Amino acid sequence: MTGIGRVLVIVYAVMALAATGRSFVQIFRQFDEAPFAYSLSALAAVVYVLATLALVLANRRGWYAIAWIAIVFELTGVVVVGALSVFFPDLFPHDTVWSMFGRGYLFIPLVLPVFGIWWLRTHRPALRAAGSERAEVTA
Repeated sequence: MTGIGRVLVIVYAVMALAATGRSFVQIFRQFDEAPFAYSLSALAAVVYVLATLALVLANRRGWYAIAWIAIVFELTGVVVVGALSVFFPDLFPHDTVWSMFGRGYLFIPLVLPVFGIWWLRTHRPALRAAGSERAEVTA
């Protein structure tokens, strides 16, 4: 992985660390104050860790698909949680990573999956088996 791919992985890794740290502190200090919101922060942390790992390993069997699933889930999560936090703010007495569309993280959670999807679409792993290549040529 080179260039923009490395930058993408680094940003995902930073988000994974930030979301993990935030959710850890939230859960252990004040979980009873906003269990739903803090559970969503923990879910976001897991998604960022998985997306980071999947992007690094995207050229290996199965990991490209996992990267797609994680990043689409991330985009869905940030849009749904962002909308819920705008229209039903009582659900989120405390911020999560994805609340208000990632406002607390400079909206990076909203923009990052869009770049992730773009990168996955433009960097599909090469076909591995010669049989697969021949099947495409004859099709």
